[in-house]
Amino acid sequence: MKIILCVTGSIAAVEDLKLVHELQRHGFDVECFMTEDAANIITPLSMEFATGHPVVTKITGKVEHVKNAQADLILVAPATANTISKFAYKIADTSVTTLLLTASGYKTPILFVPSMHISMYDAIEDNINKIKQEHPEVRFMEPNSEERKAKFPSRHDIVIAVERMLSDHKLNGMKVLVGTGGTFEAMDAMRGITNRSSGKMGVEIAKEAYRQGADVTLVCGSTHVHIPKVFRRINIESTNEMMRVIEDEITYDEDSSYYKNSHRNFYEDFTKIKYSYTNGNETKELTSSLKDVTPSSLKGKKILEVSSLIKNSKNRSLIITIRNQEIIIKID
Repeated sequence: MKIILCVTGSIAAVEDLKLVHELQRHGFDVECFMTEDAANIITPLSMEFATGHPVVTKITGKVEHVKNAQADLILVAPATANTISKFAYKIADTSVTTLLLTASGYKTPILFVPSMHISMYDAIEDNINKIKQEHPEVRFMEPNSEERKAKFPSRHDIVIAVERMLSDHKLNGMKVLVGTGGTFEAMDAMRGITNRSSGKMGVEIAKEAYRQGADVTLVCGSTHVHIPKVFRRINIESTNEMMRVIEDEITYDEDSSYYKNSHRNFYEDFTKIKYSYTNGNETKELTSSLKDVTPSSLKGKKILEVSSLIKNSKNRSLIITIRNQEIIIKID
């Protein structure tokens, strides 16, 4: 797939070389447009070296803005207050804003990644809302609010947001709850039983659900992998705490899915989970011990739509079926 990376005049432009490489690692062909202000921060030659394509810094007789307006996605990263505001009011006075205006006429997906001082970000809130109302094909990533700045997100978070916009949206509108990571069971004030679970498998499943359009909540024990900030995250320590959070979070409707991938150390007999199912016109509610709850035991129940979990050791992948849609997660 072809992505046009638009670089504007924020100091966060120095992160774009790494971003290009990350996009390429995920199979995207990246080309670059730059404003004059961006070229004062990072040279077009650097971006040409990274992308393998000539960089467009101004529109010429080759009408670059028209030729590239129907790319698979246009990524504006970093997006300054100036560029966002100009797009809101259809001003085309740079190579980037001219491309954006042309692309919006074709309804090409556009992803803005704002990066600026927090006061500037607050000041353009009306312009961002105006764009969202007028251009449903445009998305904005939430910046990292730190040190009174709307900072550039992790390149990993940007890539997964790109993949979400370009996916088949097999799980669009669904809510997915994933429990992952190791738990710690206290024996006394100093000692406890734990395990070496990294949480990697659960995070990868959550990523794929997010890519496919789901609203993902991650219930995390101890983890040793990067967790995208695009997820809603709830931290827990013990198995009982994880169970209480899951019981609070699960909504009993047909669009809810729960995948349990956390490693537990031991189970207490009084740990229970409630679930319901419909038998004809009658709705029944059952209670089971946590240790007896598996995807197969909850098959067909309203709180769980995972109908199969198959480990394929030959191809090192997991195949999960959710609402008759197969989702394949590769294991690195």
